[in-house]
Amino acid sequence: MSQAFYLPTRVFGGADCLKTHAAFFRTLGTKALVVTGRRSAVATGAGADLASALETQGIDYELFDQVPPNPGITEVREAAAVARAEDVDFVVGIGGGSPLDAAKAIAVLATNDLDDQALFVPPFAKLPLPIVAIPTTAGTGSEVTPYAILTNDRIQSKSNLGHETLFPRAAFLDARYTYGLPRHVTVNTALDQLSHLVEGYLAVRGTPFSSELALQGLRSLGPALRALAINQEQPSPALRETLLLSSTTAGMVITHTGTTAVHALGYGLTYFKDIDHGRANALLLPESLVFLQPAHGDKVRDILDALDMRNLQDFRSLVDSLLGPKETLTEAEMRQFAAIAIQARNMANTPRYPPRPTWWNSTEGASLPRDAPPRSDGARMSILRPGVARCLSTTKMI
Repeated sequence: MSQAFYLPTRVFGGADCLKTHAAFFRTLGTKALVVTGRRSAVATGAGADLASALETQGIDYELFDQVPPNPGITEVREAAAVARAEDVDFVVGIGGGSPLDAAKAIAVLATNDLDDQALFVPPFAKLPLPIVAIPTTAGTGSEVTPYAILTNDRIQSKSNLGHETLFPRAAFLDARYTYGLPRHVTVNTALDQLSHLVEGYLAVRGTPFSSELALQGLRSLGPALRALAINQEQPSPALRETLLLSSTTAGMVITHTGTTAVHALGYGLTYFKDIDHGRANALLLPESLVFLQPAHGDKVRDILDALDMRNLQDFRSLVDSLLGPKETLTEAEMRQFAAIAIQARNMANTPRYPPRPTWWNSTEGASLPRDAPPRSDGARMSILRPGVARCLSTTKMI
């Protein structure tokens, strides 16, 4: 099998890594735009550490601290205007997935005049500004991916801006920045990385290398998830370190595999119901494995083995214990969200159900003979359509 692995991001890790490796910033220029949310950079200490590191290197910076959760195109345009006005040389993102993804889109718009649709159609005429990522949560893995996920009101969902020029030049992993995270943020981001690892292992675009990386991430994450489920207190520094490293591992996985139907469905829950991204994915994840198990039992078994679980009920029980009470959806909402999700590119990366599944009674697609040729992506969409609504139905309270 032909495969390739590309990860140009330099990863610095450990306590005080910003201080230890401050000289790296000199390779990027003499002025930075620091992109963050309203609280994370200050509350975690990452902002102060970065300011000190830049000052020791004689690097000036401008602060943009207005990135909201699930940022949209409007917010990144505002920050890009600041980047151009201040003539910055590079962009530093501090925070969870929202500021890190925003930093990437800002880096693009700082050098390119693009309308809202062209923004999501790389390559670009001019290279984006260099990007540095400093995560303060342990879930998105955005510090090592070439993706920026932005809320897109035009499609009532999220859009993925992805190109190899959006890989951060460096990621600084200091688990101390995650120590003060509230429990619900810790849990939701841990579930986000679980979704990345599971989806990455099952994705059509997966390779033997990405699969081995995904399984290693699951072996590391499994005990951490059980510890979170059992202990309601603040996680230990060692557990925080484990969660941060497994999150980055998960980011490396989806860099090469992309995500699947779970993310496509989860975006609707976040856009319309304001459900945190990691939680939205986790609400769908157990049923997605039930849906795929008949055709991909060996891979599902690999996932369970890596997590040290006996069966899918063990998987569901652990996820449910972390989720707590579930949100409710109406039938109309399920149909609406499914209709939007089925159009997402992630769907084509979702493993196909085999011809003539035993439960097949849908009028939305016709089963084919077992010796039928491989289906097109359009046919895969028809096969997945009943599963989309089925997965969404699991978000109902029982």
